[in-house]
Amino acid sequence: MSKRRRNFLIILAIVALTLLVGPFLVPVPPLPDTVPPQQLADPDSQFIEINGQSLHYKQYGTGEPVFLLLHGFASNTYTWHKVVEALAQQGTVIVYDRLGFGLSARPLTWEGDNPYTPEAQVAQAIGLLDALSVDQAILVGNSAGGTVASAMALAHPDRVTALVLADAAIYSGGGAPPFIKPLLRTPQMRHLGPLITRNLLGGGGSLLDLAWHDPGLVTPEDIAAYEKPLRVANWDKALWEFTLASEASNLPERLPELTLPVLVITGDDDRIVPTAESIRLAEALPDAELVIIPNTGHIPQEESPEQFVTAVLSFVERLDARTTD
Repeated sequence: MSKRRRNFLIILAIVALTLLVGPFLVPVPPLPDTVPPQQLADPDSQFIEINGQSLHYKQYGTGEPVFLLLHGFASNTYTWHKVVEALAQQGTVIVYDRLGFGLSARPLTWEGDNPYTPEAQVAQAIGLLDALSVDQAILVGNSAGGTVASAMALAHPDRVTALVLADAAIYSGGGAPPFIKPLLRTPQMRHLGPLITRNLLGGGGSLLDLAWHDPGLVTPEDIAAYEKPLRVANWDKALWEFTLASEASNLPERLPELTLPVLVITGDDDRIVPTAESIRLAEALPDAELVIIPNTGHIPQEESPEQFVTAVLSFVERLDARTTD
């Protein structure tokens, strides 16, 4: 073997060793001061086991219609706190933390199917309705919660009366591109994954600044509510598992199948799911109405709650009128 070839192989071996071993040399210190989610519960918090996993939820009002509210990525039940009372005057309101967020469970191992997949998220929502003896509901989904709500309406049309899709991530989202997923699942990236998620969500205020049209309206209470789940044990590792399980949906091509009534709401300054995508969504759905709320970003239920409630309740009134005709 020539000296040049031998040197090349030595360099190649060093590079390979660095790639294989190097990530494990990066320290991942334990999260400080983490606690079980039950210790962070609010006075109106409730916990229920669905499909073997603990879900945190809250319930308001009585009777029909029943509203099931689904939050977006990195969010939790707090996102609905400005609208639940008004909606509860019209019926029952159920809000819950999707698995891996808020005060719901953060499983790192499981038997059977992965509980973080899109299909599992739909099954968890249906399981919650079953456990609470709800036959049908109006699904209200914000951002990625709108993705889950739409998938749920397609998989279980008999359980969904109507959809309210607020800045729904239908055309975008879905996690990392498929060709990157094998890399993310390597032991090296599983080791580094918690550091990546900590960097992404380590400061709740930064994401809120992007989500609001006017970040100056974000209060210390808002930031504290979004940072509270970061005290739950293993939130960083669970978020990495959630990321690995995420995948692009086929929802855009299946929109013609969503023939039920749909209200599409968007802020006019959504920098996460561009407003144009919500307009496109409303045009693609067979039976949709569109409401664009001015001076509002990605989370209209927080930034413009009065306009949000007005739009939803007006939509429900028209649903009732259609039923009685």
